[in-house]
Amino acid sequence: MSGYSLPISNHLKTLALAFSLFRVKAWGITSLTAAIGLFVIGLPTAIYENPFFVRMTPVRAQDYVIWIISSVLVGLIVGSHFVASSTSGDGKIVSGGVLSVLAVGCPTCNKLVVLLLGTTGALTFFAPLQLYIGIASVLLLGWTLLLRAKALTDTCSVSQVTAQQT
Repeated sequence: MSGYSLPISNHLKTLALAFSLFRVKAWGITSLTAAIGLFVIGLPTAIYENPFFVRMTPVRAQDYVIWIISSVLVGLIVGSHFVASSTSGDGKIVSGGVLSVLAVGCPTCNKLVVLLLGTTGALTFFAPLQLYIGIASVLLLGWTLLLRAKALTDTCSVSQVTAQQT
């Protein structure tokens, strides 16, 4: 049976066990990375006012939600690497972060989208898709976190068995 068919309660238990392995250093790194994520995603998308970028469309409520959830998930994923080292999900965290930026960015400020669709196309076609891009980003980051949690709990189980055998 694959890991994807487990009930949600088993996934929550896996996450809870993985988070119980976090020590002060891992929680500190998690918090710092989440704050950096807020800054790095928020600066170029101009979710908050800054002197470097100006947003041409108003920030929507969905932008704030996706921005915050994505940053917290990135923080938790990076923090998990300070519990036990692994490369599980490294590509997914980058992909999820890029999708987060696309999801919360100003549709008319994205030069690539405007080049491909024009300003009207960016507002008509791309702007409504941003919600779904944001959902995909959060799901991808959540899946990455779950994979990291499973790797941590498996590592914990192996080390406990090894400790009991010696």
